[in-house]
Amino acid sequence: MAVSDQVPTNSGFHAKSTAAEVLADIDLTGKTAIVTGGYSGIGLETVRALADKGAAVIVPVRSETKARESLASVEGHVRTAPMDLADLGSVRRFAETVTSDLQNLDLLINNAGIMACPEARVGPGWESQFGICHMGHFALTKLLLPLLEQTPGARVVALSSTAHKICDVQWDDIQFEKTDYDKWQAYGQAKTANALFANALSRRLAETGGLAFSVHPGGIFTPLQRHLPKEEMIALGWLNEDGEPSELAKEGFKTPEQGASTTVWAATSPKLVGKPGVYCEDADIAAPTDPNSPTARYFGVNAHARDDASAEKLWEISERLLQEA
Repeated sequence: MAVSDQVPTNSGFHAKSTAAEVLADIDLTGKTAIVTGGYSGIGLETVRALADKGAAVIVPVRSETKARESLASVEGHVRTAPMDLADLGSVRRFAETVTSDLQNLDLLINNAGIMACPEARVGPGWESQFGICHMGHFALTKLLLPLLEQTPGARVVALSSTAHKICDVQWDDIQFEKTDYDKWQAYGQAKTANALFANALSRRLAETGGLAFSVHPGGIFTPLQRHLPKEEMIALGWLNEDGEPSELAKEGFKTPEQGASTTVWAATSPKLVGKPGVYCEDADIAAPTDPNSPTARYFGVNAHARDDASAEKLWEISERLLQEA
């Protein structure tokens, strides 16, 4: 992907725009969406916003009870079906159910994820953050490709993060089998993988007019932080010593409603037509990271997360991992 592709569109929105504001002039009546992780945090607000504009939304769930409670406040056409991204058999069963039931799939929002968790293995032994954030969604998307390909203008949105800046994919040891596990390196790798996935997928959807994008939703307090002890969040500057949000967090963090805005913008904005595979933030296309900027740690997209060759390399590796699973 050329640097010239990462040019903000002057969308008219900003960091604190909400999903409802982004969709104010959008009608999704007759559209069908799948939102993974759609009953918690920004996923829940994504479902709420899409359903409010007329979309029929399917939410894959690990816990039917928890999902029912969380989604009770959402108005519109929303239904759930069992799925666990850490279980490829579960992913296949969900995809089979969906493909037998639907004729079209307009939006696939790969929102679910885990962050900075203790070392764990999923599937055939994959490192859990890579396995859930990337491989589970890779498997799901592959299985749903026939539906996406037969839906004019279908879009896939992959939730990445500014954490992609932590590191590139650890190409020689993706599963941390030879090196000591580092929870933040593993998370950074997974978020880079999400961006590269959207890059590669955009080329595979091009023939049928589909689009794929990655997004950084922003800093948001959600259940994603469940593995982080209070002491670590204090050290990161997110919390004060009393456990309350710091001034940095109050100023820079978003609410879940604001955090869902870039996702729904990428899923619906006409400004993204003809701009496949780009990385978005603050409800617009992100600019390439300026290494000389004092905000380079937080804003923009690094070159390693938008590299075409790396995206294709990761796709090939992911295909092989699935075949071996």
